[in-house]
Amino acid sequence: MAMAVDFKTYADQACKAAEEFVNIYYETMDKRRRALIRLYLDKATLVWNGNVVTGRDDLNNFFEMLPSSEFQVNMLDCQPVHEQATPSQNTVLVVTSGTVKFDGNRQHYFNQNFLLTAQATPTSTVWKIASDCFRFQDWDNN
Repeated sequence: MAMAVDFKTYADQACKAAEEFVNIYYETMDKRRRALIRLYLDKATLVWNGNVVTGRDDLNNFFEMLPSSEFQVNMLDCQPVHEQATPSQNTVLVVTSGTVKFDGNRQHYFNQNFLLTAQATPTSTVWKIASDCFRFQDWDNN
């Protein structure tokens, strides 16, 4: 029984971190896009509507190429990844969905999945994106 309590506590902490992360991520995407790269690991991978972008330089170039955006998150879910899957690394799966309007385009529904990993600094723990998968949900209905 104690194991379940530990996992529940871990899950609650993970979800609190995920909520904070999601608020920071989308605000940064919409308002301070140049700072977005700081949220990613050096070797992070982004899959954007099936297109793979890997590494900080390519990610930076990709984000600079995107039109300005207005994201609205309607749903957030998260769960800790079991330690057997990512040994000695705190990892959290974060799933979001909502709407986004890129400048000059109509509004789209989207889903986005993040794999966050905890990076310890001398003063705190920072969550960084190891993997990011973004998909429009209504792409074919132009």
